[in-house]
Amino acid sequence: EDHIVPWHAAYRSTQILTGKKRFVLGASGHIAGVINPPPKPGKPPKRSHWIAKGAALPADPEAWLQSAVEHPGSWWPDWSAWLASHAGAAKAAPKAPGNRKFKAIEPAPGRYVKVKA
Repeated sequence: EDHIVPWHAAYRSTQILTGKKRFVLGASGHIAGVINPPPKPGKPPKRSHWIAKGAALPADPEAWLQSAVEHPGSWWPDWSAWLASHAGAAKAAPKAPGNRKFKAIEPAPGRYVKVKA
């Protein structure tokens, strides 16, 4: 449905990028598909996402789609689990921004956030 990043074109990156990879297809376009948080308790999911079983990423996007399973709801929990499986041990955030070598320039969020375009 996305006119800016058609999913077939996005899928082709699986054939170009090296390393371990996985493709998850979200419903809707490049904004609604990304901004898709899990629903509040008791509310039905608005969108779905698709994930293929196994690690195969065939050259033909339609072949991938045939093997993909639709999962109702946000893809965020799946992504969170994937990130956790690739992350190191959690560590506490610094108590103050900057360090001896790199001092904090100004308090967050920074004046650039407040500039009107």
